[in-house]
Amino acid sequence: MIEVLILSIIQGITEFLPISSSSHLILTSNYLNFENQSLSIDISLHIGSFIAVIVYFGRDIIDYAKNKLLFLKIIISSFPIMFFGYFLIKYGLIDQLRSVKIIGWTTIIFGILLYISDKFKLNKQLDKDFSFKSVIFIGILQVLSLIPGVSRSGITITASRILNFNRFDSAKISFLLSIPTLGAVTIFGLKNLIQTENINFSLLNLIAIILSFIFSFVTIKFFLQYIQKFSLNIFVLYRVVLGIILLTLAYL
Repeated sequence: MIEVLILSIIQGITEFLPISSSSHLILTSNYLNFENQSLSIDISLHIGSFIAVIVYFGRDIIDYAKNKLLFLKIIISSFPIMFFGYFLIKYGLIDQLRSVKIIGWTTIIFGILLYISDKFKLNKQLDKDFSFKSVIFIGILQVLSLIPGVSRSGITITASRILNFNRFDSAKISFLLSIPTLGAVTIFGLKNLIQTENINFSLLNLIAIILSFIFSFVTIKFFLQYIQKFSLNIFVLYRVVLGIILLTLAYL
């Protein structure tokens, strides 16, 4: 239970911050020798995050549902990551990317890219400038987040900032694009939960979902407040320091 609580805190905080939730979950489990950490638990934690973003942006989603063009853009931008993600999971390739060396390098490299992108101009807004070109560009870069350490939130914010969207709208684009992706993971996860015959395992997943929802909701709220006042430098610094530590441990 304590393990699930810790993993839920990590998932809730890191899913929507540009620091990679998958890498933190993998590293925490590896170095603390967690027994409950698995791809299935990961999925349950992502279900909680999915529900949180749906609840938080409920009003926006209803408004956007009236705008079929924007809804189409979100789907188009999310299709590449869902397509490649499906094949990585189906053929077991995703596990081959879960090494400390890979996480260390991607944490640093994409942290630096986040820093560079945050220096771009702030002259575009979601309501006016979210074109199909922007959608395709962000969608393609989002595929890179399948590699632990890249961060889905981080790469979508980076892509949006490169396209000159302001920080708040870049974060909002990231949150909106998380809905189809997390929704797909939710469907996959629910299928697994229904098929399992282990009641305790199912209850453990339910607890993970609830806790992840709580911490994800709080993170979304405070991150949007933070990003309106400050730059992304604190996340860049965190990524670089973490990456250096991981590479030191990996190559020693």
